[in-house]
Parts: sequence; structure tokens; C-alpha cells
Amino acid sequence: MPTGADGKPLVIPPMRNLRDNMQALVDEAAEGGVEYLVCANTPINTLDDIKSSIEVLNKTDEACRKAGIGFAYHNHDAEFRAVEGQIPYDLFLTQTKVKMELDLAWAVKGGKNPVDIFKQNPGRFPLWHVKDLDASRENILPVGEGTIDYKPIFDAASIAGMQHFYIEHDMPKDPWASMTTSFKNLTKMLG
Repeated sequence: MPTGADGKPLVIPPMRNLRDNMQALVDEAAEGGVEYLVCANTPINTLDDIKSSIEVLNKTDEACRKAGIGFAYHNHDAEFRAVEGQIPYDLFLTQTKVKMELDLAWAVKGGKNPVDIFKQNPGRFPLWHVKDLDASRENILPVGEGTIDYKPIFDAASIAGMQHFYIEHDMPKDPWASMTTSFKNLTKMLG
């Protein structure tokens, strides 16, 4: 547990969630002027979990539209693994109208080609997370230092409907060095 300035462990309040606190979270996001409320995780362990998550995502999307903001779902690689014979991410795409904040590296780790996903679902991906992975797909690296070829992915940005992308590196040893390297490499890749 991290400690505060006083040296005592921080007390982290319980996290609110869309299932129990959706309207309050939507209202706060709208009041704060955010462009998109993003759901970064939802239960997907069983088909019933997935069905309940789809219901919550659809209700939240509707509430966000009424509030005048966008709503998106952020994936990890687990959404691309079969649950009771179904791929959760495919169900999210076919049973919702929710926009996606596609974490490109997690999609690649999950065995998917982002460009193929874009072509099958044009305009659904206004937000991207951009990071790189080593050949084992287990270690996160600065963009351009790993194995993901970002040139064809960025060439498909208009098909995807990309509006914003975020360079990300989960828990790097040196955040500033990672960010600087990623920015430099991405700038060079994209010309």
C-alpha cells in the first residue's frame, strides 16, 4: 500500500462502478466537461457476466448520449479469450453501439489484428492506447522498441474513426524515458 506524506498507508475509498453508480458517474463526467467516459473493466468470467456487462454498457451509453458525452469501453487481452465458446470483445461489438478505446497492444496479444477489427467495425474506435510488446507478448516496452508494427494501424486511423490516441506504458522503470522514447519513435514512424 502506498504511503502518504505523513508516512501512514493511504486509505483508498471504495471504487464506484457503472453497475451501481452509473448515473452519478455520468453526471460527474458531464459536469466536468469530459469528452468521453471510459469503462476500463467489466466482469467477463462467465457468459452471464458478459450478458450483465453488455446490459450495463448499453445503459451507460444511453445515459452518456443523453448527457451529451461519449462513452467507450477499454479492453485488455482477456476480452479476446473465449468464455463458454464466445469471445467477449466480439459480443461487445455486436450487442452494443458503444464506442471503443482500443488498447492496440492488448488486442495484438489477444491474437487480433487491429486493422481487421477496424474494417469489420468502421468508426467504432475513436480512442486508442498505444504501447509496445516484446516477442513473447509478456513485457511492455516503449512504442517502437517492440514487435508491433504501428504503421499499418495508424494508416487505418480514418477507418477506425480515431480521434485521440494515448501513449501508454504500464509501470515502466523510468516513465519519462519511456514516454520520450515512445514519442520519438512514433513521430519517426508516422513521418
